[in-house]
Amino acid sequence: AVRAGDTLYVSGCIALDPATRKLVDGGIAEQTRQVLENLKNIVEAGGSSLANVVKCTVLLTDMSTFSTVNSIYAEYFPENPPARMTYAVAGLPANALVEIDAIAI
Repeated sequence: AVRAGDTLYVSGCIALDPATRKLVDGGIAEQTRQVLENLKNIVEAGGSSLANVVKCTVLLTDMSTFSTVNSIYAEYFPENPPARMTYAVAGLPANALVEIDAIAI
């Protein structure tokens, strides 16, 4: 993450287990939860919180998984969710299924 003034820019997170640095087992639900946990940890380490995230970009390798990702995303951003753009992509690092970046204040 990079802080510029009062703004924290978090690069795209994939579903790497922090202990093993390997992609978590499972499908889109497990990966989405891990991505959001990683994002939460980075934002908090940068002195902010998920409540202060104002923008996210979500990259999916399969748009048919959007509803699953959206449901889990709503658990992490229950009130005043950040602005969000979602794109379908041909591939992600480590063959991940989802990647999310964020801007927090």
